[in-house]
Amino acid sequence: MNPETGKTALITGASSGIGQELAKLFAQDGYNLVLVGRSDDKLDRLGEVFKSNYGTQQITVIHKDLAQEDAAQDVYDQIKAKGIIVNVLVNDAGVGLYGLFATDTDWEREKSMIHLNVLSLTQMTKLFLYDMLARNEGKILNLASLLSITPTPLMAVYAGTKAYVYNFTQSLVNELKDTNVTITALLPNATDTDFFNKADAENTKVTDELQDPVMVAKAGYDALMAGKPKIVPGGFKNKSYEVMAYVAPQETLAALMRDKMSQKPDPEEKEASISLAWGIGFGIAVIAGIALTIGYKNTSDFQRARYRYKAKSIGDSLSDTLSSVLNTAVSSVVEAYQTTKEKAQKLADKEQEVQEEVVA
Repeated sequence: MNPETGKTALITGASSGIGQELAKLFAQDGYNLVLVGRSDDKLDRLGEVFKSNYGTQQITVIHKDLAQEDAAQDVYDQIKAKGIIVNVLVNDAGVGLYGLFATDTDWEREKSMIHLNVLSLTQMTKLFLYDMLARNEGKILNLASLLSITPTPLMAVYAGTKAYVYNFTQSLVNELKDTNVTITALLPNATDTDFFNKADAENTKVTDELQDPVMVAKAGYDALMAGKPKIVPGGFKNKSYEVMAYVAPQETLAALMRDKMSQKPDPEEKEASISLAWGIGFGIAVIAGIALTIGYKNTSDFQRARYRYKAKSIGDSLSDTLSSVLNTAVSSVVEAYQTTKEKAQKLADKEQEVQEEVVA
């Protein structure tokens, strides 16, 4: 028998996206479930699916909008009244909002978002953590975001709420280090859920990089069960974003995120920008190629070797750096540069061979 069988996991935001995938994982491992969400029939249908597919013994559905005042307290009171012991708390429920803070976004929606993402999450954590510590047993998973560690123009309030979640969670990691209760922060990149549609951000550039919610949930679940303080799903690429967030200037990060959060260009504008990049790129490539040829011809063998090495290093560095910023357009520019450089080197090598034959 699975040692987790018979334990109970409470999941907010379980009706869709990452929360639903997490609920599936708990059901597969034999957990009883408490599913919390706004009053609709999605959670009821989901509960029936879990009973049918995984044989889940006990599923409790609580219809509650956690963006409302004292909603977390009401959820806790209902759980206590039913005599349910929550072994795992998953604070997944959250919303976003897109637009310029000063002129585009609505305060009532922002206030509701702050209440859901921050106040309810904090109160849910406080209420259930107290009972976990009394038993000296339990786990908590808080949904943060990669945006929690970087400034994010056009989603400033949302990123601010997630920065709170991440900082709050890591502070509790330290407070709980001498207990058998663990808390974990899940920091996913943009994920393929209904989040961006609800946030009015469905046409932003970042939606071209969406990750699989199944993968994100599995990474979060495994980290939670292992008692890790945080997890960034998605492999090396997202890990590199995390490292960059810690070392790069905030102004640079803000500019990068502003671009990612901007609207996708019209196809004609995109084509024009790529054409412009091609034109600039060929100009740079031709000049670089000519300079390389002239410099190569007028140096000693030793200097030529150094020149080859430095040219390769610069080319590789240029390719790595620019391709991550300008993607397709810059990749084209770099390829043009590399092609011109190779042709110039071949030309110089051929001329050297001719000179050596003449001397001989």
